[in-house]
Amino acid sequence: MASVTALTTSLVVGGVITPAHAAPGWEKTVKCQQEDWDGRVISTRAGNDELGWRHFSGPHNIRKCRVVNAALNGEVDKTKGNRLEYWAYAWDGDKRVKVIVIVQYSRKTVDGRYDAGRGKKIGVITAYCKGMNMCPDWINR
Repeated sequence: MASVTALTTSLVVGGVITPAHAAPGWEKTVKCQQEDWDGRVISTRAGNDELGWRHFSGPHNIRKCRVVNAALNGEVDKTKGNRLEYWAYAWDGDKRVKVIVIVQYSRKTVDGRYDAGRGKKIGVITAYCKGMNMCPDWINR
């Protein structure tokens, strides 16, 4: 009876108790999807501020799926376990930028904080233009 009273009191006073290791919320809805040359189907999920579309679209100014998919529509350029890196180049006249797309091709992130669910992959973690904070506006035309 004393333990029930203590639990009830802590819920009333402190609210709902969540474990310290609770996973952060993220939107698993697929925004874009592309198959690479090795047959991997890679999703770009809506995500949150740490991974996925919401993580990179505003801060890195990549606002079109075709920019991400251009890099994914090729071979893996760099591999470290289930972390895959894809590169693509975009041109506008004599201007050229290198687009880098980082993918976690596993159910969970390396730190275990995110889980895509049974039979699914995390997908695109981030995308950016090498050597700059934000990609130029012309990349989205």
